[in-house]
Amino acid sequence: MKHIFKAMLMPVLALPLMLASCETDNNSNPTLDLSQATSFVLNVPGNAANNTYDLLNGERLNLTCSQPNYGGVPYVTDYHVQVSLKQDFSVFKELYTSYQTAKLPVDASEVNAAMVELFQQENPDTDYPNEPCPLYVRVRAHLYAMDLGECMSNIITLPSVLATYKAPAVTLPTELFVVGSDIQTAWSSWKPTAPVYGIDGQFYTMIYANQNSQFKWGLFNNDWRGYDRIKAYDDQAGAGVHEAANDGNIQIDNAGWYTLLFESEIVGNSIQFTLHIYPAEAYIIGAVAGDSWDDAAAAWALQAPSDKSGQWVSPAFTGNGELRAYIKVPGIPWWRTEFTLSSGSLYWRTVDIPNNWKENVGEAYSVGCSAGQKLYVDFDNNKGEVK
Repeated sequence: MKHIFKAMLMPVLALPLMLASCETDNNSNPTLDLSQATSFVLNVPGNAANNTYDLLNGERLNLTCSQPNYGGVPYVTDYHVQVSLKQDFSVFKELYTSYQTAKLPVDASEVNAAMVELFQQENPDTDYPNEPCPLYVRVRAHLYAMDLGECMSNIITLPSVLATYKAPAVTLPTELFVVGSDIQTAWSSWKPTAPVYGIDGQFYTMIYANQNSQFKWGLFNNDWRGYDRIKAYDDQAGAGVHEAANDGNIQIDNAGWYTLLFESEIVGNSIQFTLHIYPAEAYIIGAVAGDSWDDAAAAWALQAPSDKSGQWVSPAFTGNGELRAYIKVPGIPWWRTEFTLSSGSLYWRTVDIPNNWKENVGEAYSVGCSAGQKLYVDFDNNKGEVK
């Protein structure tokens, strides 16, 4: 039988006793004695063994405990409920609400949220299971409004507690970053990847990897996600990608330039990622390429430097006009991964450009070029120039 908690809230007025001096005891004032306040008893609810606590449909989890011994006098005490999915309490959550009596009408929604959070900490990218499990509970106590006399209760087990994941509106990420041993300043610079124009949840960047290079990724700075946070790997460049020993980094065994494409999708209540690794390629196109609009034309490929310190260099322009350039990601049209230069930095296309950068984005993003000039790009730092 499923047990659903319904509890009436009854007003409780609790006034703290005045604490008399402990230097003299004239048998008329209480004497505060903290030496005996080492533990107290949290009671197992009488119906715990045979019922399931349905936290989503219940209102209260009613607990009771004895009072800590502060010298035999019932000083007003703050009680804080802590819960864990582990019997040894190696990982736990303390609930927000505290109580000032030994009867604890614990808010079921707080317990529900804590259980889901504890599970997700241990099982990232995994849906919360829709089935009851044991919950371990203890209480921390101290004197009301003072950090004195802190002590812990025993741990009790509620054998069958049903928490329910309340899914927020799951949306695909809008940003993604990489950091690593060979990316800008090693293990310090969080390099932003570029969103694929017009395709939600896809991000690309170009990196240089030395032999046995390692990196991590994240959806924001200092979001240290490693190899196991990627659902699937698609190594089409022979990079030799695998999990680094002991630290969970993504390791690339073979040195070279690579284009990374992160692809995300919503699966159930979580977001899963695939990492595609391609040989790095970049091209010019359009007016400066002799008015050729062929995608990935070999004649207009930029030449790669030997390592990340060098610049990629285009063939000499054969026409005058606006710069159009892109990183080539296999299977994606060139205009979805296009870039221009703005104040010396690469600016990735994020809008529709039916005509050109000048008309559709702005003059500051339009680079005028002349025949004979070349494009020079530092893809490690996302910098570039035409000269």
